[in-house]
Amino acid sequence: MATELLQLIWLASPALPVGGFSYSEALEAAIDHEHVHDEASCADWLADQLHLSQARGDMALMAQAIPAWQAMNTDRLKDLSQWAHTTRETHEMRLQTEQMGRSLLDWLRIQNKATEVALKLCSDMRPTYPMAMSLALSLAHAPLDQALQAYAFGWAENMTQAALKAVPLGQVSGQKILARLAQEIPEAVQHAIALSDDERQAFCPMLAVLSARHEIQYSRLFRS
Repeated sequence: MATELLQLIWLASPALPVGGFSYSEALEAAIDHEHVHDEASCADWLADQLHLSQARGDMALMAQAIPAWQAMNTDRLKDLSQWAHTTRETHEMRLQTEQMGRSLLDWLRIQNKATEVALKLCSDMRPTYPMAMSLALSLAHAPLDQALQAYAFGWAENMTQAALKAVPLGQVSGQKILARLAQEIPEAVQHAIALSDDERQAFCPMLAVLSARHEIQYSRLFRS
C-alpha cells in the first residue's frame, strides 16, 4: 500500500519532468480577454474546466485506459489513443499532449518499470499525455479512483501555479483555489469513471476558441 501511495504522489508531483509548468491550457488567453481577473473568477474557471473538460474527456479516457493497460488490451488501447488524438481541437492542444506524452514515456523508460511491449505500443501510438499517464498509473496498481485523483490533483496544481504567474495572484489565493479544486476532484473522478464510450466527450467551445486565440496572442508566458 505504501508503495502504491508513493507512486501516486510521485506522478502527481509538479517535479515530474514532463513540462507541465510551461502550459496554461488557455488560461492565459482567458486572462487576456478578462474572463479571469481575480481569485474568484480563476477558481470558477478552473472548477468548470475540471468538470466540463477534464472529467468528461481525458479523465474518462484514463478511467478506461488504465485497466486496458493492465490487461494489455491492444485493440482497446489503440481505439482510446485515436480518440485522444482526434479530440485535440487546436494546434497548441495537440502539441501539448504530444510533448508531455513523449516526455512521460521517456521517464517511464528510465524508471524501468513498464514492459518493453507496453513501451513500444505506447510509442507506436504516438503517445499523448493521457495515454502515457494511464500507463504510468496502471503500474502503481492503485484503486482506479485514487489513480485518477492523483492525476487530477497534479493537473490542478499545475494550473494553480500558472494562475499565480499570469493573473497574477498571491500564494494565499493560490492555496484557496487549490483547496476548492481538491474538494471537487472526488466528484469529478466519480463522474469520469461512470461515463461510457458514447458519453465520453471533448466539447468545450470557449476553451477551444481561447486556445486558438492564444496561438496568436501578442504577449504570453506559456506555450498554451
